[in-house]
Amino acid sequence: MRALVYEAFGTRPAVQTVPDPVPTPGGVVVEVGASGVCRSDWHGWMGHDPDIRLPHVPGHELAGTVVAVGAQVTAFRVGERVTVPFVAGCGRCAPCRAGDQQVCHAQFQPGFTHWGSFAQFVALDHADQNLVRLPGDMDFATAASLGCRFSTAFRAVSQQGRVRGGEWVAVHGCGGVGLSAIQIARSLGARVIAVDIDDAKLALAAHLGAELTLNATRTPDVPAAIADLSGGGAHLSLDALGHPQTLMNSVLCLRTRGRHVQVGLLLADHSRPAVPMDRVIGRELELLGSHGMAAHTYPQMLGMIERGLLNPAALIGQRIGLDGAADALTGMNAFTGTGVTVIDHF
Repeated sequence: MRALVYEAFGTRPAVQTVPDPVPTPGGVVVEVGASGVCRSDWHGWMGHDPDIRLPHVPGHELAGTVVAVGAQVTAFRVGERVTVPFVAGCGRCAPCRAGDQQVCHAQFQPGFTHWGSFAQFVALDHADQNLVRLPGDMDFATAASLGCRFSTAFRAVSQQGRVRGGEWVAVHGCGGVGLSAIQIARSLGARVIAVDIDDAKLALAAHLGAELTLNATRTPDVPAAIADLSGGGAHLSLDALGHPQTLMNSVLCLRTRGRHVQVGLLLADHSRPAVPMDRVIGRELELLGSHGMAAHTYPQMLGMIERGLLNPAALIGQRIGLDGAADALTGMNAFTGTGVTVIDHF
């Protein structure tokens, strides 16, 4: 098969011909119909993820068609259209048995722990526990966009964040995850304040449901501005970027007993940021992490999409060939394509 491979971290990847994958006894092979590019792919390419072994094929947001099935797989068959969370659980450890596959102790992550979906085919393990059948009218590009950014945002807002109608939600960072969170929070009845440094992204945030927007480069005190606009502070705030400053702003903008959800990755030099614990204690704030979403919790999200309450396709900036995927990953041009549709993340 053809796949985008990098041989060393931070160096130019290239499309190569590599062996076709074969399914494990409990896994499947999926012919990739679409794959997404996100900031996590950049982190992996930069060497920030200790699970990656070189040479490596990135790509963790995917959808496609099952073309081979392992002997122990009982719930899926060749020809089915599927997607998969970017964190797949083993099904055996204590978190998996509790239904928390997104924090599995032995998690399978295509594009990180194993070769990913910037290829014609991808092998996915633990299929019965982790594959998600696609609704009949959902195209592959839309389905691929669910695998990381949209499902991560859905869980961050609705499950970890426990948003309620009428609450104020602040979203710091209007990339793929942040814009998804804005649409989801608004669909659940929240009032959303979007924060970014790019006016074009803020305009898109407003189009997707943000009631108010703030450009952080022109706002001397972001937490104070949010407190003023919301009449006391956000009930729920998300750092959807992953930076010490956006983390700090997210915590400091909360009202008493508010909830901060960390969605954006803080890796490498940012992995141990300062946190204003005096405010956390004095106001009894909650600090929560959010890491993907288990496959068994997809039905609520898929149901809202089918009813027209959510539109993940609105968050796809453009559909590009593999040249564009490599561009998004490395900032360089002129790669040969594989025929896989790749969707960008703004």
